[in-house]
Amino acid sequence: MKHEPGIFEESDPAAEAAAIARARADVAAGRIHSHEVVREWLMTWGTPGRLPFREWLAARNGER
Repeated sequence: MKHEPGIFEESDPAAEAAAIARARADVAAGRIHSHEVVREWLMTWGTPGRLPFREWLAARNGER
């Protein structure tokens, strides 16, 4: 039986280039968060009341 590559085994150079371009645009526009902030949010996973990142960030910053 011939091995059929899974969806994560196939390379898509155009998709990868587009993702890198979007990431660079986000960094240039300041749409980034520090490792510490993301880690703090990730530590809420599996806890009661876990929120999506943007909602959690707003609550953390007193915007709720």
